[in-house]
Amino acid sequence: MKKTALVLSLSGMLFTSVAQADTILGLYLGADGWNSATTGGFANSKELQNFEFADKTQTSFYAALEHPIPLIPNIRIQRNQLETSGNTLLTSDFTFNNTTFTANSALINQVDLSSTDYVLYYEILDNSLVSLDLGVSARHLKGELTVADTVSGLNVTHKASEYIPMVYSAAQVGLPFTGLDLFAQGSYVSLDGSSLYDVQAGIGYALLDNLAIDMRVKVGYRAMNLQLDDIDNLHTNLDFKGVFAGVEIHF
Repeated sequence: MKKTALVLSLSGMLFTSVAQADTILGLYLGADGWNSATTGGFANSKELQNFEFADKTQTSFYAALEHPIPLIPNIRIQRNQLETSGNTLLTSDFTFNNTTFTANSALINQVDLSSTDYVLYYEILDNSLVSLDLGVSARHLKGELTVADTVSGLNVTHKASEYIPMVYSAAQVGLPFTGLDLFAQGSYVSLDGSSLYDVQAGIGYALLDNLAIDMRVKVGYRAMNLQLDDIDNLHTNLDFKGVFAGVEIHF
């Protein structure tokens, strides 16, 4: 009888523990649309050529898994589209990928520096009013830059691929009794002559908040700067800025 009671007691404790862990374990899925304006330039040397770029709506998708296991970090994976193009009239000669485009050439310039972020982070604070995450990330930057002369037909493409380590932080402050929150998130690094930041801030609103699923919409402003110094023989100083909107689902 005592053994039976002990088994039932342990089974109950185990079930309760698993049930609590399941409610603590969280899966976040999100998607953003970002209307970015782009300025800056690139080259194979520190003497950058500035280009004209058209505004473009970029997309970001992410998934994050949070758990209650001490010392093991949470994980977030995010895919960032970063593409833009434009038309530029050269005022001086420009050599790119060993091909020289002469002054007064009308160029089509295209940039694709899309990336994937792999983030490991800890929840320093996590309550109904304030949350704070700190961690590190590796941004896998993989893309290509193309320059083409509309008259001569010259067309060159430079490809680059690099893992960039960064520090990561995110904060959220709830506004009681409103369903609203203020948030900020960012990644930054300055290393070996290169620097990169990607920051955003805005306001969110909880559309759904129940035991099965939470849904949150958000709007804000995002800014990214890529100063690459000899990454696969590529030098850049590119700014991407603009408003964004998104949705996040929490299971």
